[in-house]
Amino acid sequence: MDNGDGYFGEGVAATYDQSSAEMFDSSAVLPVVEVLAELAGDGRALELGIGTGRIALPLAARGVPVHGIDLSRAMTTRLRAKPGGDAIGVTIGDFATTRVDGAFSVAYLVFNTINNLTTQDAQVDCFRNAAAHLSPGGCFVVEVGVPALRRLPPGQRIVPMYATPTHWAFDTYDTATQELSSNYVEVTGDRSSYRSIPFRYVWPSELDLMARLAGLRLRSRWSDWTGEPFTHESEQHVSVWEKPAG
Repeated sequence: MDNGDGYFGEGVAATYDQSSAEMFDSSAVLPVVEVLAELAGDGRALELGIGTGRIALPLAARGVPVHGIDLSRAMTTRLRAKPGGDAIGVTIGDFATTRVDGAFSVAYLVFNTINNLTTQDAQVDCFRNAAAHLSPGGCFVVEVGVPALRRLPPGQRIVPMYATPTHWAFDTYDTATQELSSNYVEVTGDRSSYRSIPFRYVWPSELDLMARLAGLRLRSRWSDWTGEPFTHESEQHVSVWEKPAG
């Protein structure tokens, strides 16, 4: 881990867009932007974990003023280097606790980023921080996967993500602590590398309780950004909590 940039230091930032290329495709980005632009209306948007600007840049291009919070200078340097990136305000810090000036119509956390907060306390703090930034009637949006525990047979803790002759990736789960790690092995010639990133998985009902503690109430929950219903078989959810007006 890079002490300054957390787990998203220069080594990750340099190849982040390429390694997550499918998430940068317009088919993945445009539905997100449509939902957030509608929720923002004439107001501002706050992205927690803005990264390299995958969502912030196209949302700003829609005319929504966007401000971001991120711990990683390496990631946000990539945002700054992209067209329009210098027009987006960025505050370096822990998005669970870092405050910025002004009020926002929508705050959002996408692509499982809530799981980067590895304790329940930090996740609760994040909801409170988001709520503190919202105008009355504003919304907090989280996109996150449903924990894949149904894929774990008794006694097993590992869920493979992919395997090729030179690349392996797998998740490890601890169901007692809700700790999760994503692990990556890469072989290049006669050299190999290993990287592990810790997370904390969280259930939809647990997030609803965190929202209540922050004074928010559930407005919508879908299985994706197109509004498909959230069901027993959904592998992820997009949830919208609202700060009551008045």
